[in-house]
Amino acid sequence: MTMRLSRLYGMDIYSDAGKYLGRVIDLILDLEKGEVIRMTMQPLMAISREEARKVLREASVLYRNVKSVEDVVVVTKGSTAEKFAELPEEEVRGFGRGSF
Repeated sequence: MTMRLSRLYGMDIYSDAGKYLGRVIDLILDLEKGEVIRMTMQPLMAISREEARKVLREASVLYRNVKSVEDVVVVTKGSTAEKFAELPEEEVRGFGRGSF
């Protein structure tokens, strides 16, 4: 299935149990694979690496946990509560002031 990325921006995100989690603010892409990796519910622009790690850990959803995208985004239960011992460096590379 294909869709325009612009369609995802601003969509509400709900758990499969019906709990509102937030709204899609940013998308992280793997340009080599042409895939969405993660959706964030807070902006990542012009923040430090530490702040970016916090957003990725606490206010984002791995795209592999998305069950459905129609009028809203539905994700598997607990997908935002996943605890990442350490985020891969490639997910935070480029974030931080002056790196854009």
